[in-house]
Amino acid sequence: MTVYNFSAGPGVMPTEVINQIREDLPSYKNSGMSVMEISHRSPLYEDLELEAEQDLRDLMHIGDDYAVLFLQGGGTLQFTSVPLNLATNYHKVRYANSGYFSKKAIEAAKRIQGLDVQVIENDEVGSKLPTIPTTIDDQLDYLYLTTNNTIEGTTYHQAPNVNQPLAVDMSSNILAEPYNVNDFDLIFAGAQKNIGPAGMTVVIVKRGKLVEQQLLSDVMDYRIEDAKHSSFNTPPVFNTYAAGLTFKWLKKFGGVDAIYQQNLEQAAMLYDFLDNSKVFHNDVPLAERSITNPVFKTDSKALDQEFIAQAKEHGLVNLGGHRIVGGMRTSLYNAMPTAGVKKLIEELKQFELTHGGK
Repeated sequence: MTVYNFSAGPGVMPTEVINQIREDLPSYKNSGMSVMEISHRSPLYEDLELEAEQDLRDLMHIGDDYAVLFLQGGGTLQFTSVPLNLATNYHKVRYANSGYFSKKAIEAAKRIQGLDVQVIENDEVGSKLPTIPTTIDDQLDYLYLTTNNTIEGTTYHQAPNVNQPLAVDMSSNILAEPYNVNDFDLIFAGAQKNIGPAGMTVVIVKRGKLVEQQLLSDVMDYRIEDAKHSSFNTPPVFNTYAAGLTFKWLKKFGGVDAIYQQNLEQAAMLYDFLDNSKVFHNDVPLAERSITNPVFKTDSKALDQEFIAQAKEHGLVNLGGHRIVGGMRTSLYNAMPTAGVKKLIEELKQFELTHGGK
């Protein structure tokens, strides 16, 4: 039985990448050493890291005025690293509170002594995302957004047109839909959604924002990591290697624009069913719907759990929604084959036929 993994993270990875990893594990590039054994100071790794960086630059059209970093610590560490690196001028920042992970980022920023953290809350009826004002306080170090909310199933599909520096958590939809990197001063993304295995974070940051830090730990200082090609200390070697394979897979697929079309088609198929279903429903406004993490539920928690269990028996795994919202969640990351989405829709249809949707 074919298994389709709809986990929100660690998420599905391309089969081609998994197969290449399996081939390289015993001996990377005929070195006699596993890719998990090679030194981060060796030419083998230096070439690997530079190639991965260049492929990501190609995919996202990242100019030389941006540093590209492959760092340890996961996205959660960046909740603290971002303000410590960027809030160095006015010591005032503003965050859009769009969901669970933006709240985590707000909490981390508020722990920094002397930092004025302002929050944009959602007060618009019929919307699940805070509206970003066009004009914001000039004396602001940055405005912070989470582009895609994995738990709530909502997305800012475009960068807001504002007069302030933008810092964004793009963990769950980086490389899944096109954004103009030049619209942002900083982008970070945990690897475990569209890039590779958990344990690494990509940071893309304007080099002009990197100033010497007096009190910041060296391992959290973007300026130092940029100067050392992300190797100030032992970097996440295996993760960078796996990410590089994923970047090559995506380039072979046709790049971000090509995978975006596939993602749009997959999401449209699922939303079309949900919008016409008598049992399942999605309550996210059309313009805010995530194409990466569609969420849905029935009118009964017991029925939700029955569907999740039945789907698992048929090879559709990790469909449970986050514990704070319940329901179901389908994480349609780049590596999810369209066959998996079609099988999910068939499962939904059959469940509906046997549960009052005739």
